[in-house]
Amino acid sequence: MRRRATKLDKIRWLIVYGNDCMQLLSLFAYYDLYIRWQAGVPLPFIVVGVVLMLVFNVLMTRPVRVAIRGGRRPTAILSVTGAITLLLSAFVVWWVIPTWLGMLVPFVRRRTVVIVSVASVVAVNLFVTVIVGLNLGVLLIQTLFTTIAVGTTMANLKLWSMAKEAHEGQETLAMLAVSEERLRFAGDLNDLLGQSLTDAGARIAHAERVLRTDPARAAAEMFEVRDLTRRSLREVRSVVQNYRAIDLDEVLASVRAVLEAADVRCTVRAETGSLTPETRTLLATVVREGATNVLKHSRAERCTITIENGVLEMSNDGVSGTPGEHAPNGLAGLAQRVRAAGGTLEGRPTDEGRYLLRAAVPA
Repeated sequence: MRRRATKLDKIRWLIVYGNDCMQLLSLFAYYDLYIRWQAGVPLPFIVVGVVLMLVFNVLMTRPVRVAIRGGRRPTAILSVTGAITLLLSAFVVWWVIPTWLGMLVPFVRRRTVVIVSVASVVAVNLFVTVIVGLNLGVLLIQTLFTTIAVGTTMANLKLWSMAKEAHEGQETLAMLAVSEERLRFAGDLNDLLGQSLTDAGARIAHAERVLRTDPARAAAEMFEVRDLTRRSLREVRSVVQNYRAIDLDEVLASVRAVLEAADVRCTVRAETGSLTPETRTLLATVVREGATNVLKHSRAERCTITIENGVLEMSNDGVSGTPGEHAPNGLAGLAQRVRAAGGTLEGRPTDEGRYLLRAAVPA
């Protein structure tokens, strides 16, 4: 199956092609060469200029693409295009200078780019002033083109950095609620078992000390330890039961908020009033696991959650493989719990190009 374009892919295309359009400012050089040919410049010089421009235009789109992929600085490309820029500038074809400066942006310090940009504007205008006198039009146009080329590239790279950070944060958003719940559960168990085990250890140590001199007292201590462990076991079971009793409505609201924060449009239609507490808890677990898989294993833009008569259907448009590809402690492990409760759980791509997670449990 052909991989669906992610939001990050689309942002990358927008940045790359937008930067390509900005680089087209250098095409004014062709018109400049044409004007010079009409003014009587020998044809061989014009042909050389056109060839140099063609080579420059072929290479000019590569540096930004390399930077977005995280590749190393393309020294050869920057050197060749820099040499072409110098050759054309010697004939006062300065249109390529802003484009070349934009190519430098991803690989040098911002301050260096600014200094070189200002120096290029000053140098070109000093040269023009010496040859034909001060020309405010040249000064204005070169300053404008340099600002557009350098500023646009800087803005695009900043946008790309922010987009990557947002994309990488989706998994964190998906797991945050689960992690907080696990931490709470671990804290409860620590508080519960810590004191109980400490008491049991102290009683066992005391029974060991008095075993030879007072067996009856040692036996009484061990009976106390037995009662203490039974009481602790009941308390642990109570904590686990309360932990598993997840509120379905709260989970639906939380999942919707997390998906919306990850730029996945989420629609929820749920009839939960008539469901038993056990069914509500089980469906809440499925919803939470399903939402995690939407963010971790798919490229979804839309997700729909419906619950009716104990049947949960959770679908998204980011098809990404089959249920067997999920971790054993994810949907596969959850399916065992659903079957143990007399229900069914399945996940599969549909003919409409969506991925459907369906759980049916006794209402």
